[in-house]
Amino acid sequence: MPDSSLTNTDDRIRLALVDDHKMLLGALTEWIRNAASDINMVAAVSTWPDLLTHREFPVDVVLLDLDLKDNIPISLKISTLKTTGVKTVLMSTYSEPNVVREALAAGALGYLVKSEDAEMIAEAIRAAAKGDSFVSAELDLALNAADVGGAPKLSAQERRVMALYGGGEPVKAVAFQLGISEETAKSYLKRIREKYRVAGIDVGTKVALRRRAIQDGILISTDAPNSF
Repeated sequence: MPDSSLTNTDDRIRLALVDDHKMLLGALTEWIRNAASDINMVAAVSTWPDLLTHREFPVDVVLLDLDLKDNIPISLKISTLKTTGVKTVLMSTYSEPNVVREALAAGALGYLVKSEDAEMIAEAIRAAAKGDSFVSAELDLALNAADVGGAPKLSAQERRVMALYGGGEPVKAVAFQLGISEETAKSYLKRIREKYRVAGIDVGTKVALRRRAIQDGILISTDAPNSF
């Protein structure tokens, strides 16, 4: 029986993974193939040349290790992928804000630390496939640490979650409407609250989160119920 993961007979996101840590490469490949039914892992390679010469390239999204030991500038890799219409999500073991900013400025749509939950890695891949940005919560907090008192930068999906939940929907309904799992919806809410906390803003309760969503233009007050 042929391996369905190597064919393009459906509309799943075609993903390539590039990482020179073979244990992580194997673990991520196994997890995505078994748990993310909307993502089709068509290539898992350990070097940049292996990606470019792979028979499945170009793909929809590349999950790329920032720390490949090949001395090729990450900006060159990202621009190469962009010219072939491939979206890039970067992974790294560290979260230096200047490195993150450089990668995003070069055109990467996602940036994750390797300690990120597997569910969030899948969400980053989905976001990139749609052209949305997705930065690991840990990295986003580092990037916005100086903006205390101002509204933190939320991803498109985080804004959707905040609007629905702040509008009175229970977590289960938020998850259903966005086509994500309930656990993923909870993870988004946790990320949102942590971002606001670092900015010096308390949205720990649903009422406080609703008020802030209205204040930041994420939710129109007439769209939200007056009580919870």
